[in-house]
Amino acid sequence: MLGKAILRLAPLIAPDLEIISPPRTELDLLDSFSVRRYFLLNKFDAVIHAAAKVGGIKANISDPIGFMTENILISTHVIGQAHQAGIPKFVNIGSSCMYPRDYRNPLVEEDILVAPLEPTNEGYAIAKIAASRLCSYISAEDGLAYKTLIPCNLYGAGDKFDLDQGHMIAAAMMKIHMAHRNGDSDVEIWGDGTVRREFLYVDDLAKFILSNIQTLDKLPPDLNVGLGYDYTVNEYYQAIAEVIGFKGNFIHNLDAPVGMTHKLMDITKAEAFGWSPDTILQDGLKETYSGFLRYFAN
Repeated sequence: MLGKAILRLAPLIAPDLEIISPPRTELDLLDSFSVRRYFLLNKFDAVIHAAAKVGGIKANISDPIGFMTENILISTHVIGQAHQAGIPKFVNIGSSCMYPRDYRNPLVEEDILVAPLEPTNEGYAIAKIAASRLCSYISAEDGLAYKTLIPCNLYGAGDKFDLDQGHMIAAAMMKIHMAHRNGDSDVEIWGDGTVRREFLYVDDLAKFILSNIQTLDKLPPDLNVGLGYDYTVNEYYQAIAEVIGFKGNFIHNLDAPVGMTHKLMDITKAEAFGWSPDTILQDGLKETYSGFLRYFAN
């Protein structure tokens, strides 16, 4: 989703950049030799590492081994081989899952590794932390600009709209759309809906990356890029229902896992570099639902 947004916005934000985005059939990131060969045959000024095995709470719980091992392998290959090829600039995309469970709010960059992680996505979080630390080591030892941006949860038209694999907004949109289409009166929410989440429209992050790719050396090793405020899960479901036109009821499954209760990120450091999210929730959800309808129409 983020990669697609970068490719779509690059001609508008950074028209001088030539961006290469090889498909999986051309470059297997789980194959170290394939990555090494690709970087040696092509000369790049920078790498934006947005590839990952991702999913919502249900997917993370069902496959912790896959989320940990695949993401560690992908990041080790991409970061390590970019370093070996002498690529001077590297944007590594982290995750708010890197932060401790229910530690404090808002979370600052220095809070990484100071307390235990959220168990429901620990494997994914460990892989993301390892990638961040590898970038920091490379920058410190060789003076290269290998930086980690830590976004909050992302959503947008290119999301994975899947009840089992999707993030909360994408999965909720699928559930509410299906209920509205089928004339169902109820939609289930995991937990009591009071846990809070910070979701950023993906285009805003893509614009920030493109605007700062030339001056990565000025950024700190880890940088939060979020909204600076959050909503409850209930509020997200209600906002999605308003966009879709669903008038039914929400039923809470109090036995379902809910993950961290709160993980708002402090964006003070990013604001010093010009960061300011442009898209309000209602507008972002409308664009996302339009993308949802286009996806299932094809």
